[in-house]
Amino acid sequence: MKLEVKNLTGKSVGSVDLDDSIFGAEIHEHLLWEVVKWQLAKRRGGNASTKRLGEVRGSAKKVWKQKGTGQARQGSRQAPHWVGGGSVKGPRPRSYEYVLPRKAKKTALRAALSLRASEGKILVLDNFATDGKTKTVASALATLGTKKNLIVDAKTNANLVRGARNLPASQWLAPEGLNVYDILRHETLILTQEALAAIHTALGPKDEANA
Repeated sequence: MKLEVKNLTGKSVGSVDLDDSIFGAEIHEHLLWEVVKWQLAKRRGGNASTKRLGEVRGSAKKVWKQKGTGQARQGSRQAPHWVGGGSVKGPRPRSYEYVLPRKAKKTALRAALSLRASEGKILVLDNFATDGKTKTVASALATLGTKKNLIVDAKTNANLVRGARNLPASQWLAPEGLNVYDILRHETLILTQEALAAIHTALGPKDEANA
C-alpha cells in the first residue's frame, strides 16, 4: 500500500510504502473489543475500600455487662450492626488487571492500524517540527484539515511533546506506546516517517517470527 508523505502545510513531498502485513491485515472486530476491555481493566483504580472491625475508631470496651440489663448482649460499638461500626465484607483495594496473550495484542494492533488505513484516516508527515507552543501545533493540525488526532512521533521531538500536551482533542504518543484504545478513540492517525519506520520494525514479519 502506497501513501503520500506530506509536510505541515499539507503539500505532498513524496510517498511511502506501507507494509501490508501491518496496514492491510484482517480486521478482527471482536479482538479489538477484547484488547480495549483489557486496557481499560488495567487502568481501573480498584481503590474502593471499607474499614473492618479492627480499623474503625471507637472503644473496644464491652458496651454493658453480659447479664442483668434486660438488653441483648453486646461486645463493642465497633461491631458491624452498630452505626459507625466496621464492615464485614465490603470492598478492598484490588487489581482488575488480567493477562492477555502477546500475540493477541499484536494482532489487534495490526487490525486497528489496518482499520484506519482502510478508512483513509492515516496521514504520514515528513516531520513535525514545531516551536513547542500549543497554538503552533493546533494551527498545523488545522492546516492539515484534521480535528481529533493521534500524533505518533519519537520522544526526541521534545517541542512536539510539549506543544501537544494541552491539545483538547488530540494526543501525542511515542511509537512504542502505540495502542489499540488510543487509535480507536481518535479519528485520524498522524505518523511521522520516523514513527512509521519504528512501527514497521516492531510489527513487521521479523517480529512475528520471533514472537
